[in-house]
Order: sequence, then structure tokens, then C-alpha cells
Amino acid sequence: MTVKDELIRLFERNRGTFLSGADIADKLGCTRGAVWKAVKSLQTEGYNISAVTNRGYCLDGADVLSAAGIEKYLTPECGAKLTVYKETDSTNTRLRELAANGAAEGTTVVAGMQTNGRGRLGRSFFSPSDTGLYLSILLRPEMTAADAVRITTAAAVAVAEAAEEVSGRQADIKWVNDVYMDSRKICGILTEASFSLESGGLDYAVCGIGINVYEPEGGFPEEIRDIAGAVLTARVEDARNRMAGLVISKFLRYYRELSEDTFLEGYRSRLIWRGEEINLIRGSEITPAKLIDVDERCRLLVERHDGTRDCISSGEISIRRRE
Repeated sequence: MTVKDELIRLFERNRGTFLSGADIADKLGCTRGAVWKAVKSLQTEGYNISAVTNRGYCLDGADVLSAAGIEKYLTPECGAKLTVYKETDSTNTRLRELAANGAAEGTTVVAGMQTNGRGRLGRSFFSPSDTGLYLSILLRPEMTAADAVRITTAAAVAVAEAAEEVSGRQADIKWVNDVYMDSRKICGILTEASFSLESGGLDYAVCGIGINVYEPEGGFPEEIRDIAGAVLTARVEDARNRMAGLVISKFLRYYRELSEDTFLEGYRSRLIWRGEEINLIRGSEITPAKLIDVDERCRLLVERHDGTRDCISSGEISIRRRE
């Protein structure tokens, strides 16, 4: 571990407290010159570190993603192994590379910006710098492809709970993979899998989660301006690290309890448009129906106009509220 890595961990444990250069050097086993150099490097990365003569250095109210910052909010039993990027093309892409090389379950890639973020159905995912949180978690489940939707739905509940805890506002879930606040989308989830030809089950799954923590400067792009929202309306100290730690911890707990369906009630209670008229959209085909609920396999229960009921798997189907 570099001096800079050790220093940010020390600052995170003592946020808001001044530490002298001599004390830091003693704790890290390095020179004061190395401390000064590491401080300067962290400042260029966006950390708000004050330097005051005769007092030392202090990490002020920054909201910069870091492994050390996230680790503070992970539960002891979480077991996640973090890699944090200021910027990457896609956290799912980075994690799939690690998975192919044998990375362990719980390996997690986090970024503050994506240059090639991806959503469902081949769509791009808007991932600007310093306002969002983008993370992917590696799983090696024993399940069939048909049950993989449960990973996505468990992740949606974890995000909803974390957003509520950080903001104090209610979150809703749009089947199957979107989280909303105040009728605006604050999160999208994309689960991708690699299949074993021998067993027919999953070799591994990558659960990718993109969250708008803040609205970007100048607002969202025009094409998503009417639907996109954010968890917070103003900057909050350490909010993205906290959000990441909460989401990872909550999701991995739900994942380990998938067979017990502990996430399902939280999903159902937040399901938007329950009892309302919707359109089922598959390509250019639009079918009207009433949204009833989700079943224990997280399939959407709908009632068609002739009174028949059906269970819809995610696949290539999306839903829209009928005006």
C-alpha cells in the first residue's frame, strides 16, 4: 500500500481533526516530505485537505469516492473487496475482466464516472463525473438463468433502502430494475451473466448499479431531463462513500439470503403503479394491462382486459404507465 493510500485511510478515520505532519509520518513510517507529497496528490484528486501552520493537516467536508471512505460504512460481515476508480469506461466491463481471471465473489468495482456506461436493452447510461455513483459486484451463485432476475430485484431494494437512509425521502421501485424518488429515476441496475456449458447454470454474475446522487451542474441532458432525478438536492459530506457502503452491505446481505426471500417484501411495498393501468412494451408491440403485483420469482403479475392474469418475466419487456 502506498503512502497516499495509507494517508487517506488515516484521514478518513480522523475526518475533521487536524493531524501534525510529524505524527502522520510516525504513524505511516515515512518522512514528512513523503506526507507533504501525498497530501498534494490527494488535493489534486479533489480532496479538501486543509494545511495550517503549527496544526497540520485536516480532511474537511469532501465528497470524494475512495476505498477507505467506503470501507467505513461496510458491515463487518460484508466481505467486499474494493477497487475504486475516479473514472473508467464501465464498471461492469472492468469487473467481467476480473471475473474471467478468477476474482472471488464479493469483488466490487466502484467509479465516480463512466465513459461508456450501459443500461438494459443496449441503452447507454449517463454517468457524469463527481455527481453519481457507479458500482458493480461480482457474484458466483448456484442458480439458473431464469432466477437471475432475483439478483436485480434484491439490488433494487438495497438501493432504495440506502437512498431513503441517506436522504430521508421515500424511494419506489419500477419493475424490474429502476429506483425512483419523487416520480423521477435515480438508479438503474444491469445484471450480466456468464453461463457454464457443463452445468447450464451461471458461472458468474455481475450486478451493475448506477445512481444519480446529485443532479449534474447544468442539469441532466435533454433526452432524460423529464425523467431523471437525484438522491440529494445539495452536496452532503461523504454522501457518496456512505451510499456506496450502504448499498454494497445491504445487497450482499440480501444476496446471501436469496433463498429466504428476505428482500421480497421490501420490493413489493415499493412497487410503483400497483393496481394501475400500464403498457407492456416488447419492441414495437404494446399491450395494455393492469399491474397487480410481483410473484415469489419476481415475475410481474398483470391482468389483461379480458380478465385473464399472466406472469411476465423481464426479458426484453419494459413497462410504462398508461396516461
